[in-house]
Amino acid sequence: MSIHIYNTLTRQKEPFVPLEEGKVKMYVCGPTVYNYIHIGNSRPVIVYDTVRRYLKFRGYEVNFVSNFTDVDDKIIKTANELGEDVSELTERFIAAYFEDVTALGCQKADAHPRVTEHMDSIIEFIEVLIEKGYAYESQGDVYYRTRKFDGYGKLSHQSVDDLKIGARIEAGEKKEDALDFALWKDAKPGEIFWKSPWGNGRPGWHIECSVMAREILGDTIDIHAGGQDLTFPHHENEIAQSEAYTGKQFARYWMHNGYINIDNEKMSKSLGNFVLVNDIRKQIDPQVLRFFMLSVHYRHPINFSQELVENAENGLARIRTSYANLAHRLEASPELGDHQDIWLNKIEEVRTQFISSMDDDFNTANGIAALFELASLANVYLIEKHTEAAVLTAFMETLKELSLVLGIEVEVQTEVLDEEIDALIAERIQARKDKDFARADAIRDQLKEMNILLEDTAQGIRWKRG
Repeated sequence: MSIHIYNTLTRQKEPFVPLEEGKVKMYVCGPTVYNYIHIGNSRPVIVYDTVRRYLKFRGYEVNFVSNFTDVDDKIIKTANELGEDVSELTERFIAAYFEDVTALGCQKADAHPRVTEHMDSIIEFIEVLIEKGYAYESQGDVYYRTRKFDGYGKLSHQSVDDLKIGARIEAGEKKEDALDFALWKDAKPGEIFWKSPWGNGRPGWHIECSVMAREILGDTIDIHAGGQDLTFPHHENEIAQSEAYTGKQFARYWMHNGYINIDNEKMSKSLGNFVLVNDIRKQIDPQVLRFFMLSVHYRHPINFSQELVENAENGLARIRTSYANLAHRLEASPELGDHQDIWLNKIEEVRTQFISSMDDDFNTANGIAALFELASLANVYLIEKHTEAAVLTAFMETLKELSLVLGIEVEVQTEVLDEEIDALIAERIQARKDKDFARADAIRDQLKEMNILLEDTAQGIRWKRG
């Protein structure tokens, strides 16, 4: 079996063959840090964190880079409105970003470069493009000559002539052609700036990723990824800049995740449905939010609604309950049985099913279906009152292993009950043994009022907070 990736560049699934055997160079466009991230921003973070996890699970050594845009128009505008220094603003929201994505189960990248840390390299990169005739200076600005690059439009599958129809030169721009885009911007009065051969200014948005990707990962990378909205113009422009500079292919595989809608409407501030991760994770278990995001294939649009989030919550609880019941049975003096090999083979079949799903363009929706299948098999095993330690352990280890590939924790720490609740549960257990069912029911109701729900399972009494 081999991994296949849908490549936006070719519009088809292709076998994944990295440049260097066993190693993957992966770059994901990160956030512009002027506010908390919204759930639309969180989808690519979760998706590509999962891609990275799976590649490592399949034995690859992954060098994963995701940048921070820490200077641009929105950042400068927000800093001015708040009366805050640009660097203070970006530091605050970089810290907030890490807090949010860590809660979502996402691991830090191997490198998180910032634009402001690579200014010398950006200026040198632009100088080379000018020398090669791909860029030109105009009254303090520097623009890229889009028409000079023969492959422009190959990622978004648009021709230069088609793009020309909607192109306009905005007031204040000094372009030769409406399709040209900014590599360097002349600083306005009062703005943060860096000295350059063209005067005081700062980089355009697109140039930063070309420079940082090349500086950290080299001339050609294996996977470049981001949201669908970045395909054009951001990623298209990255290709034009990078390939003009190096004369080599910039990225071999391009991955783009779909949009998020809120209750079947596009998310926007004007509609009042703009959902920040920092807010929503206070209302929803972040693991549930991650499970929800992965329940749909990454290239498909996803609809965020209360009903669908509740479905995800129930689905995750189903897997966790299965794991907890297995652990409970394993504690109860497991024995050897006659059907051990049969069950171990069934577990391995589901594991193979999971891998096959994920090999097919990281299909997490089908991967989750395999986890449900594994949980269902475990439940059948428990209902039939089997007690083989090897099988119970295999079920638990496989559930945990495959869930962690998705960044999902199935082993939830048990809360410590206070003495009163602990005593009531013990009293109810004794009442049931004594066949005093009226007292047992009364205790159940009393605990329910205390927001403690009891479940009578084949493995004994379990509890959870309501």
